[in-house]
Amino acid sequence: MARRGSTIKNMDFVVVIIYVVLVAFGLFNIFSTTSEPFIKNIDFSFATNYGRQAIFIGVSFVVAAIILIMDAEFFSRLSYIIYALIILLLILVLIIGSEISGAKAWIQIGSFSLQPAEFAKFATALALSKYLSANPFPKMNYKNRIITLAIIFLPVALIMLQPDAGSALVFLSFFIALFREGLSIKFVLFVFYLIAITILSLLIDKFILIGVIVGAIVLLYFFLRKQRNIIAYLSMVLVVSAICIFSVDFVYDRLLQSHQKDRIEVLLGKKTDIQGIGYNVHQSKIAIGSGGFSGKGYLNGTQTKFNFVPEQQTDFIFCTVGEEFGFIGSLFVLGLFLTLIIRIIILAERQRTAFSRIYGYCVAGILFLHVTINISMTIGLLPVIGIPLPFFSYGGSSLIAFTILLFIFVKLDTYRFDLLNNG
Repeated sequence: MARRGSTIKNMDFVVVIIYVVLVAFGLFNIFSTTSEPFIKNIDFSFATNYGRQAIFIGVSFVVAAIILIMDAEFFSRLSYIIYALIILLLILVLIIGSEISGAKAWIQIGSFSLQPAEFAKFATALALSKYLSANPFPKMNYKNRIITLAIIFLPVALIMLQPDAGSALVFLSFFIALFREGLSIKFVLFVFYLIAITILSLLIDKFILIGVIVGAIVLLYFFLRKQRNIIAYLSMVLVVSAICIFSVDFVYDRLLQSHQKDRIEVLLGKKTDIQGIGYNVHQSKIAIGSGGFSGKGYLNGTQTKFNFVPEQQTDFIFCTVGEEFGFIGSLFVLGLFLTLIIRIIILAERQRTAFSRIYGYCVAGILFLHVTINISMTIGLLPVIGIPLPFFSYGGSSLIAFTILLFIFVKLDTYRFDLLNNG
């Protein structure tokens, strides 16, 4: 067994410092979103959102410290067990969970609400890393690939039953790790193609879209007819495209809730409703735009102080940054997230084990998708689907789960030095 080195000495402080800054800045912004226009007394208790968040931060710091003193090999050895326990929680929440905002996604534990979907992300990352490290992707047979997809999509299916489309969407980030491990770029491009035709099928007549695709496939055949198995490939593209297009109605009508469909239609320009379903995004854009270059100043945001943006402390926390700190503050926050993600990728490439490398890419992918979707949502580029900004948005389950996700990788990275010293 590799000798344990000094965790503090080997710990990557760039990642840890960025984490602390994001958590602290997030707390300041949650404090600013209080509905009272003038704050007289600061109450760091469970009676206020910022008080609860401060307690969640304390718990998260304790959790991070516990992870750092644990044996790094623990996470690899117990990956499947952790994954199985979280799957059981996802099943349990469907039976005894509390329904909030139309989703049965929380287990009530006293005054604390536990959201298993948040913890499913790091559990899936561990299981996927364990399986891929034992079964390198380029050498996989079809059975191995089916198991890989099952590891990713089993929690997705359970989360969709809640239903929580936003949390389920984040699991697509694991394909970033798969791409790093050898997934063909053709597959990635095909996924983007399917996303594109899914969007187009909501905008234009489906039979017209099928006709355009058939025409494009015929042209491709004439250009690529000398390629091996080209007829089989193009036929598969046509069949999958048709299935995708005609299944959109089923997903749209049966799986999405009415408010989610309304948000998509507002985004696509099929409906205008700034007083109803589009109200949040409209007010969020006003808040961010009103901040200008340098912002109105901390605690001086009118949209923030007078509660114009609903759920501003959770999904729309970024508009508080835009209003009070302006373009400079927004750029600062984006810069922190970008630096964190890039740093994680750099560290992932330096890992001495496939498990640690794959897990690092899973972490980077999850953070990237969360940040991209959340901020795009607040500025109207994507529909509102309820995804928190990591380390920033209000919420105990989210903060603790992201802390576990990140600090497992920090611990795995310290183990890299032990392997080097014993190499």
